[in-house]
Amino acid sequence: MRESEPAPRTPVPALLGASDIRALAEELGVRPTKTLGQNFVIDGNTIRRIVAAADLAPGETVLEVGPGLGSLTLGLLDAAESVVAVEIDPVLAGKLPSTVAERRPGAAGRLHVVLGDGMRITELPAEPTALVANLPYNVAVPVVLHLLEHFPSLQHGLVMVQDEVADRMAAKPGSKTYGVPSVKAAWYAQMRKAGVIGMNVFWPAPKIASGLVGFVRHEPPQTRATREEVFAVIDAAFAQRRKTLRAALAGWAGSPAEAEKALRAAGVDPSARGEVLDITAFARIAEARKPLIA
Repeated sequence: MRESEPAPRTPVPALLGASDIRALAEELGVRPTKTLGQNFVIDGNTIRRIVAAADLAPGETVLEVGPGLGSLTLGLLDAAESVVAVEIDPVLAGKLPSTVAERRPGAAGRLHVVLGDGMRITELPAEPTALVANLPYNVAVPVVLHLLEHFPSLQHGLVMVQDEVADRMAAKPGSKTYGVPSVKAAWYAQMRKAGVIGMNVFWPAPKIASGLVGFVRHEPPQTRATREEVFAVIDAAFAQRRKTLRAALAGWAGSPAEAEKALRAAGVDPSARGEVLDITAFARIAEARKPLIA
């Protein structure tokens, strides 16, 4: 090489690898914490798998909760029109734009970083059509339910959660894992288990596998009962899941006799248990009780 020729630039890898993640964390003085459920994805192939499974259209705006150091964010910017990234950690939120600018020149205008809590946020700078996120294990279900409630523009999505939580969210009536998360999620969307992610693709590596849950929004059951009223029945039914609905709903209805009256009016066997009912049955029970408490 002649002295006048500049040294060739080493291309910046498109996605973050293990060494990149650790270098960024060291630069920022970040140590992953259990409190915030921080487990950063360090494997590019896993990011590609998640983005592919999310089935994003080119014009979509994606909501990502907990982008961390930007592993998934970079992959999402390749597939969608824009990304709204909600991050609770101010240090991570502050670094994300420069990470994107370095590895996706020209994409900075397509990233909107919001400093906030995914369980409390109710306004965003753009209307998201899809939710794709690696969610902290300890708050995954309430985050998904909160976002589906407050952002009706969300039509589909894919979230990575603890594997057993993924099973619960996607469970169908009658299965051992069917419970409150399954029924409440079904109010908003059709949920499905979309795969399992091993432990060695994270830093730090969790002690359990992760699961992917995909969803497509649908209309809630047609009912005169409000969502809050239906969810109150669900909570009561599963608070004592081994009891019959007549007994489990006694406190909610005022007495076992009143619970049985509402159940029979809804066409539900009072001796059944909550784990066999789908979301429409819970809606019928809530509606059957309304005339009695109006």
